[in-house]
Amino acid sequence: MKNFAVLGHKLEMLSSYSCNKLPCFSQSFKAQIRSIFRVLLFHANPFYVQLVYFVMLSLLGYLALIFTKPRTTRPKDADVFFTSVSATTVSSMSVVEMEVFSNTHLIILTILMLLGGEVFTSMLGLLFTKSKIIPKFHDHQTDSRIDVVNTKNHFPDSNADQIELGLATHSHLENEKPQIINHIDGMNNINNKYNSIRFLGYVVLGYLLVVHIGGSILVSLYFTLVPSARHVLEKKGIEIPTFAVFTTVSTFSNCGFVPTNENMIVFKNNSGLLLLLLPQLLLGNTLYPACLRFLIWVLEKITKRVEFSYMLKNYKDMGYSHMLSSLRSFLLAITVLGFIVVQVTLFCAMEWKSEAMDGLTAYQKFVASIFQTMNSRHAGESVIDLSVISPAILVLFVVMIAYGNVGFSTGYSCKRRLKHEGDCKDAWAGFSGRWSTQGKFILITVMFFGRLKSFSTKHGKAWKLS
Repeated sequence: MKNFAVLGHKLEMLSSYSCNKLPCFSQSFKAQIRSIFRVLLFHANPFYVQLVYFVMLSLLGYLALIFTKPRTTRPKDADVFFTSVSATTVSSMSVVEMEVFSNTHLIILTILMLLGGEVFTSMLGLLFTKSKIIPKFHDHQTDSRIDVVNTKNHFPDSNADQIELGLATHSHLENEKPQIINHIDGMNNINNKYNSIRFLGYVVLGYLLVVHIGGSILVSLYFTLVPSARHVLEKKGIEIPTFAVFTTVSTFSNCGFVPTNENMIVFKNNSGLLLLLLPQLLLGNTLYPACLRFLIWVLEKITKRVEFSYMLKNYKDMGYSHMLSSLRSFLLAITVLGFIVVQVTLFCAMEWKSEAMDGLTAYQKFVASIFQTMNSRHAGESVIDLSVISPAILVLFVVMIAYGNVGFSTGYSCKRRLKHEGDCKDAWAGFSGRWSTQGKFILITVMFFGRLKSFSTKHGKAWKLS
C-alpha cells in the first residue's frame, strides 16, 4: 500500500508539473508563430506578399467554384480557374458565358472581386503599416528612463504636462531637459502617426461600406421600379439582390463582370441604370485618391480631430500610396475628367450614326458613349458591341487600357472567321475562351502581373512636381 501511495504522489506531482508547463509551452509556441509571421510579413518583399495573396485567393476561389453546382453545363476546370483569377485580379476576362454560373457561384465571384479590389487590399496594407508602428511605440516606452507624472514644477516652459525623472538635483534636471523634450516629441509623433493610420483605416472602411451598401440599394430600387430592366433579369432567372450587389462590387472594384452574357449591352436602353453605375467607376479607382482626400478634409472640418489634420499635412508619412497632396489630387481629377471629355468627343464624332448605336435616342446615345469610354480606363463593362465599332476607336481604347486589367473583348462570332471550316457556335464569352489551355495560362500570368503593376509603375504617378 505504501508503494502505491508513493507512486500516486509522484503521478500527482508529474501531473501538476505538466499542467504548469503546458500553458507556458502553449504561450511560447504562439509567440514563436507570431514572431515568424511578423518576420515573413514585415521583412519579405511586398511584391511577393501580394503575389502570394492573389494566388492563394484565386486557388480558394477555384475550389469554391468547382465544388458548387452550376446552373447549366459545368465548365472545364481550366476555365473555372481562369474565371477565379480574373475575378480576384479584377480583370473581367471571361472564357465562359456568365449565365452558366448559379446564384451561389455569383456570390463567390462577388467575394473574390471584393477581396481583390484595390481599395480593399490597400486597407489591408494600412493594417500591416499600423502593426509595424506598435513595436516602435513600445520601444520608446521600455527604453526610456522617464515616467509620466507631473512636470510643471520642473519645466514650467515645457509643453509636457507630466514627467518624473527620478533624479535628485535640480541642476541635473536642467541638463536632461532637452533630451526629455526630444523624447516627448518623438513619443507624440509616433502616437499621432499610429492614431492617424488607425483613423485612416476607419475612413477607408466607411468609404467601402457606404459606396457598396448605397450602390446596391440604388440598383435594387431601379430594377424594382423599372419594369423593362426587371423583366430582363426575370427572363434570365437572375435574382435582383444578387445582380445589384454583384454589379456594384464589380463596378466599384473596376472588375467589369456582369451576371448577364451580354454584359451591359442588354441594358443599353436603361440610361438610368448606367448613370447609377458611372460614379462607382470613378470612386473605386481613378478618382479614389482625390475623393479620399476630400472626404478627410470634410471630416477634419466637421470633427476638428487632430488625426485628420495630421493625415492632410503628413500624407507622405502615412505609408498609403493613395494619400496625395491637395495639388496632386486636383491635377489627378482634372486629368481624369480631361480624358473623359476627349474620349467622349471622339467616340460621339465617329460612332454616333454607326451600327453600334442603332435603336437608341440621342439621350441614350450620349449616356452610352460616356459609359463606354469611362469603362475603357479601368472597369471594362460594355454597353455596345465592341466588334462593330471603328478601328480608330479600338486603338483609342487600347491606348487608354496598356495591361490595366480592363478585360474588354470583341467576343466570338462565327461569321467573322477567316476560314469557315467545321462546326461553330457564336458565344458571348471573350475571344480568349477559344484559346488553348496553354494560352489561357499565359493570360493568367499577365492578369497576375497586371494586378501588381504598381510595383513597376511606382503606383501610377502621372505627375512629377518639383
